[in-house]
Amino acid sequence: MAEIDARPESEMTPEQMTPERRQRLGRIQFRAWRRGFREADMVLGPFSDQVAPTLTDAELDQFERLIDEEDQWLYGWIIERDPTPPEFETPVMAKVRAFMRAYVAAEVGKGIG
Repeated sequence: MAEIDARPESEMTPEQMTPERRQRLGRIQFRAWRRGFREADMVLGPFSDQVAPTLTDAELDQFERLIDEEDQWLYGWIIERDPTPPEFETPVMAKVRAFMRAYVAAEVGKGIG
């Protein structure tokens, strides 16, 4: 009898996830990397690769709502240039901002910028 993995899918490797979750993450990654706004691509793309697989389904819902928004608004909220509407001021937005700060600092440390 096959043993069932009781861990949440957010803690599984891609090979251990259901096909539906892998497909969902693939769609999210495609959308996050191909925004058409380079600055947003450079934050949301790596976030979708590195952090999105660890998000719960509810957090993925929040992230998908974020990436449905227009780039100029979304990027302004991420860098806190513009006030973020309350419905987008979520734990996922906080994770995106924290990732952006750490990711940008790491890339600058490598000599980018």
